[in-house]
Amino acid sequence: MTTPQANDDALAAPPDGPDGARLAPTSADAPDVVGLHRRVLDSLGEGIASGRYEPGRRLTLEELQREHGVSRTVARDTMRVLETMNLVTSRRRVGIVVQDPSQWNVYDPQLVRWRLASVRRDEQYASLTELRIAVEPVAAAGAARRASGAQRLELMRLAGELRRLGEGGDLEAFLAADIAFHRLILRSSGNEMFAALDGMVSEVLTSRTRQGLMPFHPRDEALEAHQRVAEAIGEGDAARAESFMRDVLHEVRAALRLAV
Repeated sequence: MTTPQANDDALAAPPDGPDGARLAPTSADAPDVVGLHRRVLDSLGEGIASGRYEPGRRLTLEELQREHGVSRTVARDTMRVLETMNLVTSRRRVGIVVQDPSQWNVYDPQLVRWRLASVRRDEQYASLTELRIAVEPVAAAGAARRASGAQRLELMRLAGELRRLGEGGDLEAFLAADIAFHRLILRSSGNEMFAALDGMVSEVLTSRTRQGLMPFHPRDEALEAHQRVAEAIGEGDAARAESFMRDVLHEVRAALRLAV
């Protein structure tokens, strides 16, 4: 067993690839390494997000190697990714320690996915829905003021696709169109802070579908609300765009039975 100092030194060692390049293939067998890395990362991330690894829990590279059957390099790189998300911290003479949730980068889409896959998913859905209610109606109002002509036309097209796909029960295609619709509103709002949330919103919409929380045929009220949002943005009516987007999100809250 190595000392905490040794663990910290290993984690702090220079990465094999360029800084910030997560899971980049570097050899003929790299895809297998990438898949292994992803499996270990998801296991640890979900474990921390669910509380299975409690705040203050010390982790060692040797423990990860033994539990997951991976090399020291994979274990070290996995912990490095978790550290960038503030899920763990690594310090000399202390080692690798799970951080308190107050320190987590809760807007990271990957962490959002892990939290929605955990036993605490209801709490996460409630938090994210509150955030969406606070942000997306204002983003829709911004899009009504600032979206380009091409963006307004695309929103109208996507609203029509949502209607067609929803009535046809094609949930996978509906999901793709729904993600595109909401991301476009955030990006066309003219607010870079809202635009930066598009990955998080994508994870929420994807999780709702993957976990069977979307009806086979989306409710007509939801489809109509999306259509009204697109029309209001197309007409440059900020007040109506904000109000109709609030209707969309209240439908989400009701569908998920969230008390927010």
